[in-house]
Amino acid sequence: MTLLASYLHITDPTLIFFVVLLIVLFAPIIMGKLRIPYIIGLVLAGVLIGPNGLNVLERDESFELFGRVGLFYIMFLAGLEMDLESVKRNSRQFVVFGLLTCFVPLVLTYCMSVWVLGYSGRASFLLGCIMASNTLVAYPIVGRYGLQRNSSVMLSVGSSMISLFMALVMIAGLAGTFDDHSGWQFWLLFVLKLACFIVGSVVLIPRMARYFLRRYSDAVMQYMFVMSVMFLSAALSDLIGLEGIFGAFFSGLILNRYIPHVSPLMNRTEFIGNAIFIPYFLIGVGMLINLRTLAESSEMWWIVLLIAFFGTFGKALAAYLSSLIFRLSKSEGHMMFGLTSAHAAGAIAMVMVGMRLEVAPGQYLVDDQMLNGVIIMILVTCIISTLMTQKAAIEISLALNPSTTHKDSEREAEKVLICVKYPDIAPQLLNLSLLMRDQRSVHSLVALNVVYDDENAAAGREQGLRLLEQLQRQASASEVPMQTQVRLASNIANGIKHAFREFGCSEIVMGMHVHTNVSQKFWGEFIQSLYNGLNRQIILTRFEQPLNTLRRIQVAVPSRAEFEPGFRRWLERLCRFAEQLDCRIQFHGRNESLVLIAEYINNLHPSVRAEYTPMGHWNELPKLAGTIGKDHMFVVVTARKGTISYKNALDRLPDELTRYFSGTNLMIVFPDQYGTAKEDSMSFTEAQHREEDSIYDTILHWMHKKYD
Repeated sequence: MTLLASYLHITDPTLIFFVVLLIVLFAPIIMGKLRIPYIIGLVLAGVLIGPNGLNVLERDESFELFGRVGLFYIMFLAGLEMDLESVKRNSRQFVVFGLLTCFVPLVLTYCMSVWVLGYSGRASFLLGCIMASNTLVAYPIVGRYGLQRNSSVMLSVGSSMISLFMALVMIAGLAGTFDDHSGWQFWLLFVLKLACFIVGSVVLIPRMARYFLRRYSDAVMQYMFVMSVMFLSAALSDLIGLEGIFGAFFSGLILNRYIPHVSPLMNRTEFIGNAIFIPYFLIGVGMLINLRTLAESSEMWWIVLLIAFFGTFGKALAAYLSSLIFRLSKSEGHMMFGLTSAHAAGAIAMVMVGMRLEVAPGQYLVDDQMLNGVIIMILVTCIISTLMTQKAAIEISLALNPSTTHKDSEREAEKVLICVKYPDIAPQLLNLSLLMRDQRSVHSLVALNVVYDDENAAAGREQGLRLLEQLQRQASASEVPMQTQVRLASNIANGIKHAFREFGCSEIVMGMHVHTNVSQKFWGEFIQSLYNGLNRQIILTRFEQPLNTLRRIQVAVPSRAEFEPGFRRWLERLCRFAEQLDCRIQFHGRNESLVLIAEYINNLHPSVRAEYTPMGHWNELPKLAGTIGKDHMFVVVTARKGTISYKNALDRLPDELTRYFSGTNLMIVFPDQYGTAKEDSMSFTEAQHREEDSIYDTILHWMHKKYD
């Protein structure tokens, strides 16, 4: 066996990386056939190929580095994917579960260690702190089922940070008792350093994020910025006496609202972490485990069994007791137990601290027996955690599907047509569509570029193809299917309307003329013909800064807007928009409209931070200009002539927007005029005649206005 291992031992960096990639590739395949979570396969692979197994690979500096990055990634993604508004609303639950999942296993493990294993008080307290904390090893399973914002998952993540923080503070205090200069000065300095770290992070990181993301849109630069913030925060956290994993999680919380969950940046961050760094961490954890110690001594079995049982029983007791207190389902209790029961890098870091604390000359707080017991306990708890989390994720997903799935008719009716022309605003239009899109929709987006059919049509078509190719890559980065088309037309409005019907779309998203200051041309040369000849929702936008740096959405709602057939559609889009950006949304309108808007949001989007301000008359619209900041999005819900919510004051809208709202982020919404797509039921000839009549009416209206 030793001779075979000597031939299998690999030291070449290229082959080491190749072996790791093979493990990452085949572990999910093999574990899937065995119906075992793939995370267990990665840990077991580390046990097999590590220095305590076949010794194929050494746990060298690459595993130290990439494994540490992988742990930071797990904590950072957990912070990014939390619903901060739900955290604020349920802060009491987070604190209760955090205290229970920290102190219940700590007390049980401490008593067992003192009374059964006969360890000293300090060693028992260290072991209790190890079992009080936990590592979110099974969190990637949650991501695969899309349950990051489930209440039980968020409770588990938040409580894990509370228990980890308290365990690290207690470990710092334990280490301080070995220092002759420890005392109130030590704790005062620690509190000051912690306060400076938290306040500095909360103040500086958002400012840096807004400054950088507004000025640089390059995908690589944005990713490098995010990673730099994560590592800086982790390094500073380590510097003040806490583990870097706390800083990584805290930076994820702060950057949460600047990285929308459906953005390409979020997709890249998750992909790189789940593909390389997190598997490296899990394989590295397996390499630390030495199963041979179990065969060397029967006492080792007893130590591992006691540590794993009392620590895991404490976590289970805290999880199921909390689920009963909060009236959560049984499967959510399983999820809370599964996510909080694993121990990995945090336990290793704490036991390493104990190995440096000298209780007597040549005698340390943690001996080899405790070290081996903790390391093998990591394997046991990782297996329990992944199995329980997988089971709970399946149960929760099956329970959620019937209640969260939209009606088939509503989902089929949602297909967005994005009209693009200018390369500088096209990516933002796609981002807006991604933020407003139903994440469970099976329909693709449609990107359309219409080119005038003249002598420059060939050159325009080439430019359109290049632009759509760029948007296709952006959509692919977000894993959203998208159809594209470059269309030649002698009339831009007609080209858009024909494509709208051919693709079976439900709404249009398009940009506005940013530099237009003449009110008569505010809508552009063809937009008026478009919204007069098409009865479906049209969203016009003007961007002055990136969407992910917006802090507030302000919406002007005309009276009787709730009676329009498209009321639910535009309100749903704005709620998704605010939800993804995690920013406040403020509605201005009549009380009758605001009551129904509030009812809709409270029932279907309770996490949206909405405010409602009565507006007596539409003539008060210019007064809102003073409340619109540079990082606000001003949304105007307008209406077509002849509809229920139309009023003569809307004729002044282009002049008012040009005069009072120039330089602001602007969105104008033309809601659905009919409950069903009337155009879809018309024949092509009827639709063509209707378009011609609409254009003719527009020309007559313009001539009357000019000569009157």
